[in-house]
Amino acid sequence: MSIFEQDLAPQPVNHIPLTPLSFIKRTASVYPDYPSIIHGQQRFTWAQTYARCRQLASALAQHGVRKGDTVAFMLPNIPAMVEAHFGVAMIGAVLNSLNVRLDGETIAYMLRHSETKVLVADREYRDVVLEAMERLTHKPLLIEVDDPEYNGTEPLSDVKYEDFIAQGDPDFNWLWPEDEWEAISLNYTSGTTGDPKGVVYHHRGAFLNAMGNQATWSMGLHPVYLWTLPMFHTNGWCFPWTVTAQAGVHVCLRRVDPVRIMELIREHKVTHLCGAPVVL
Repeated sequence: MSIFEQDLAPQPVNHIPLTPLSFIKRTASVYPDYPSIIHGQQRFTWAQTYARCRQLASALAQHGVRKGDTVAFMLPNIPAMVEAHFGVAMIGAVLNSLNVRLDGETIAYMLRHSETKVLVADREYRDVVLEAMERLTHKPLLIEVDDPEYNGTEPLSDVKYEDFIAQGDPDFNWLWPEDEWEAISLNYTSGTTGDPKGVVYHHRGAFLNAMGNQATWSMGLHPVYLWTLPMFHTNGWCFPWTVTAQAGVHVCLRRVDPVRIMELIREHKVTHLCGAPVVL
């Protein structure tokens, strides 16, 4: 052992586990009044988004969700999906972002295999979600997001997302991971050649990939990012965390619509978006 390794083990003063949760804490502290999320007529600041994420974490904890439990979200690119990428991990739980294009049988398999405790879903996917729930012996708590940008009227659950997080504490003292190797999210393959396979991200990997995104793109501070890429797809390539780290704006979009995309680019001066070649 060299002299540079003697009595120089990692300590709280010189080492902390890497986690994307650090991004929202810093951004809300440094840029509390900067815009965070735009969705239709909804507008949030970073202070508000941080508080809502803490409320989500607190409400989940009150309902018995613990470290290592799975919380599934089946949503389009709306504010609650951004909040999911922070609020779930704040209690050490694991986010399972479900592919909204799959059928009830496949969704049921994912919920069963991941031992999901809570499922948050948008009304648009009502039929698929209810079919999946019917296939489960142990059913998760079902929470409905009633997005004002969706015109459907059929309710999905008596438990509403806004009411649910309203129970939570906006000053909730959330958990920093003890080990950066702890799981932060779970993503499933589509099961083309068999049952879907669960792929686990850890806090360190999510942190580094988010930083790699901004470095590769030379993104800089305060990007205006349009969500043409599904956040359920490998956690939106980690851009929920990247845009937050850069104190940017998440411009939400329920589905790829060329006319709407052009309108949003013009209205909000969008600087970045992602997508497959067919989208571009």
